[in-house]
Amino acid sequence: MKHCAIAGWGTALPDRTVTYGSGARTVTRYRIADDVSHLDMLATAASRAVAHAGIDAADLDLVIAACAAGVQPIPCTAALVTERVAPDARAAAFDVNSTCTSFITALDIASRYLEDGDHDRVLIVSGDVGSRFLDPGQRESAELFSDAAAAVVLTRGDGTQGVLSALQQTWPEHAHDTELRGGLSRYPAQQYADGDPADYLFDMHGRRALTGMLRVLPGFFARFWERSGLGLDDVDLVVPHQASGAIGLAMRRLGIPTDRYVDEVAAFGNSVSSSVPFMLARCLDDGRLRRGDTVLLCGTAAGLTANALALRL
Repeated sequence: MKHCAIAGWGTALPDRTVTYGSGARTVTRYRIADDVSHLDMLATAASRAVAHAGIDAADLDLVIAACAAGVQPIPCTAALVTERVAPDARAAAFDVNSTCTSFITALDIASRYLEDGDHDRVLIVSGDVGSRFLDPGQRESAELFSDAAAAVVLTRGDGTQGVLSALQQTWPEHAHDTELRGGLSRYPAQQYADGDPADYLFDMHGRRALTGMLRVLPGFFARFWERSGLGLDDVDLVVPHQASGAIGLAMRRLGIPTDRYVDEVAAFGNSVSSSVPFMLARCLDDGRLRRGDTVLLCGTAAGLTANALALRL
């Protein structure tokens, strides 16, 4: 076990919502206000997590921003969050990006720092404003994504809590199933006027991404269970990335029954990097997860990346 404990958590969800569909098939999506920035949302979630942990932000040792699309190319988003939330901290700050599973990757990394004794208090903040990158012409993605942010403060805990096992793998043959091509070195911003505007919008080949996910997940999870020495009976709750309405299909493929996992895609949509920590925070708030429980955080992401981490709370 890599010892770490969630000392505090916080979320930020826009007030503005849009609905799609009708009747029992209605879904709700959250949209950030025009006068609110991505950084505003991240800082709000981070500040709430620090306050919940009952610590002084100046005592943070490390800030990790785990977002799919950062605030700006340079400096790292973590530095900008630190400027807002913990300007007096003597903290390291860096970004981690495995798109939708960035939080899981960051949690794995943070647990290693804490276990090694390099840091004592780590802030992880995730969040994306997918609505500002969506192509309205791609209905399946335009009606899927929500804006949100979530953050946790990690400490070393009392020695009974921590990461039991983690596994991540990427299948690069699916690297272009979901992508946003423009804005950095491939298609720099100054080329926008003469380029293809579609390169600066999120592009998803949903069926191909779903097929790839369903193909790789059974083998990936078989490796995870074998490597961890755990089984489904050792897990109190599965908190998967809220990727799409196909979450139930993926869980059935993995043999995970309906009452053992969280599915709130209809109510909240896919909030990209904040999806997993946002749902984790909700479960901690409403009592679905308690001290001593083992939670499996998992999901797939652009890349195609699969991620799984078992955490004892």
